[in-house]
Amino acid sequence: MSRLPTAVLAAVTVAAGLGVRALFSGPFAKYSGDALYTVLIYLVIVFIRPHVRPWIASLLACGVSWVIEFTQLAGIPALLRPLLGSTFNPPDLFWYAAGATLAAAAHHLILRRAPSGGGADA
Repeated sequence: MSRLPTAVLAAVTVAAGLGVRALFSGPFAKYSGDALYTVLIYLVIVFIRPHVRPWIASLLACGVSWVIEFTQLAGIPALLRPLLGSTFNPPDLFWYAAGATLAAAAHHLILRRAPSGGGADA
């Protein structure tokens, strides 16, 4: 996937995350925000490495999200808390995995629909 569509999808993901938080509250807003956070990390990985295989990007995005979540156990500096959170919450781990899986599935479908010879790895 090329960088321009990836950047657009990242912007849409940020807008979706902010929109969900603005329009909804409770568990739906929180856990959809968690999943979208990992989707954004996935898109950053794809932006950096456009030919990355979806399953690799998925594992990396989920891994980064999990590392950040477990780091919360030791404490996140106050300056980084708005970006990285502050409280460890075990259900977040599931929603990070769900976001990474959905991003990989969508990426795989995009690659399957791309014209052959585009050079994208599937």
